Amino acid sequence: MSREIIAILRGITPNEAVDVTEALIDAGISKIEVPLNSPEPFDSIAKMVEVAGDNALVGAGTVLNTADVARLKSIGAQMVISPDANTEVIMASKASGMLSFPGVFTPTEAFAALRAGADGLKFFPAFKLGIDGYNGVKVVLPKGTKTYAVGGVGPDNFAEWQAAGITGFGIGSNLYKPGLSVAEIAARANDMVAAYDAAFSA
Repeated sequence: MSREIIAILRGITPNEAVDVTEALIDAGISKIEVPLNSPEPFDSIAKMVEVAGDNALVGAGTVLNTADVARLKSIGAQMVISPDANTEVIMASKASGMLSFPGVFTPTEAFAALRAGADGLKFFPAFKLGIDGYNGVKVVLPKGTKTYAVGGVGPDNFAEWQAAGITGFGIGSNLYKPGLSVAEIAARANDMVAAYDAAFSA
């Protein structure tokens, strides 16, 4: 099963990249994001792309400009995840053959992103929008729009969000924090996958 869990590895370093990627893939997480405000993010992404092969989609988060999109394309990244609905970044990502997941909060941002070609919408911060807020926005979105809850989501509320119709999740500090061992990250990843499977197979 291809799980709609995006691992957000904010703060990861290149020397951790390979081991953490392998641990996530082994746990069943196949979408991996390195925010560009991490140390040497392009080096980490390049290593992850190489080790992941066809087993995972690897990309960057906190992508703010088209120059970074071009650099990501050159190292083989497959996803561009931005904190805002920057239409130039979205269109450049799509023109480069990469998936685009911009951050949105309102219907205006959501539709601007979709018109620019976004593959899915990252609702952030999800804990502030809440399920009621998400339901209010979702009702006007085109049928089949992929939506991801990011920020304040985890195994404890996967089932509630799934019931509201969310496609998936972006998981940051509940999964990875600088200083965690690979074994700790693997254990958290396994817990995430078990909770996701329970919520989405019910």
